[in-house]
Amino acid sequence: MTTLLMRRIVWVCPNGCPTVDVTQRADVHQKVHQCSAMSGLMVPLVEMGQNVKVTVVEREDYLGDEVVTTDNQGRPIMAVVTTRDDGEDRLVFAPLATGEAE
Repeated sequence: MTTLLMRRIVWVCPNGCPTVDVTQRADVHQKVHQCSAMSGLMVPLVEMGQNVKVTVVEREDYLGDEVVTTDNQGRPIMAVVTTRDDGEDRLVFAPLATGEAE
């Protein structure tokens, strides 16, 4: 018989918005949310008690006709970086491909 240990995690927003979520799962997982404190971008929630810094990386290259992620002020965003004591994670917003059909 296999027994999985269910871990209860309380997720909070490190940027000061009031979002809180709770999960109880055995697998490794991450939660994200649309953060009002970060101009409406999708950013990660972190486990309660973790000390992290979240920064936004704006796109600096030519956009052309690409469909890109923007914040609620219309600025094109390339990624959100979460910096922890042991390294960093990146949530990258890749441009979307578009096409036309006849």
